[in-house]
Amino acid sequence: MKDKIINKIDYLLDLADRFKASATPSTIDMGLGPMATTKYDVELYAELKNSTKSLVLKLYGNEHPFYVDLNKSLTNFGGADNAKGILNAIKLEIKDGFILSIRDLVSGEVFSDFIEMAEYFLKEKYKDPAAVIIGSVLENRLRSLMTANNIDTLDQNGKPKKASSLNDELYKVDIYGKLDQKSIVAWLDLRNQAAHGHYIEYNQKQVEMMLNYVRDFINRIKL
Repeated sequence: MKDKIINKIDYLLDLADRFKASATPSTIDMGLGPMATTKYDVELYAELKNSTKSLVLKLYGNEHPFYVDLNKSLTNFGGADNAKGILNAIKLEIKDGFILSIRDLVSGEVFSDFIEMAEYFLKEKYKDPAAVIIGSVLENRLRSLMTANNIDTLDQNGKPKKASSLNDELYKVDIYGKLDQKSIVAWLDLRNQAAHGHYIEYNQKQVEMMLNYVRDFINRIKL
């Protein structure tokens, strides 16, 4: 994962250089006589602008200074230099390990969604982060179901209810049946085992089954 992102950044840095190298002297006549100007490869600029913004948005979100600065500067061709500076800063952060913890990968949404992220980890045989992510997806779905059905997700003290409580309450109001309720208990327990470092309590195959269940649950139980 780390290498793939760095490779993407290196590609964008090269793209920025190619864009700058595309500059050619030209003239334009707006009725006041010919004026000197510079022409650039517009397609290279469009790719640089959109690909860089997409990467930074996925890694940091739209409120991070990197993205805010990038969004302002890439409104004209001169923003290419600023984009290079931001990309180099991100590359340094990645190499120094500042943003690529599992937690940052999840919050930064490096993948288009959490399910794809879990699939990636399982493919790479990283069952433990996959289990945590899938469990988080499941819990988030339970909270969304509570909200969609006008059920409070906070307890009497104003704190978020535990996933097990969400499951029990959704079952009691017939959002889903007993079989799903029991299955969710089991999968939440597997997530908790992973989150607490009890990695020998489950195996790769069970996490794959968990992923299949959560994907099916989301498709069946609509908001």
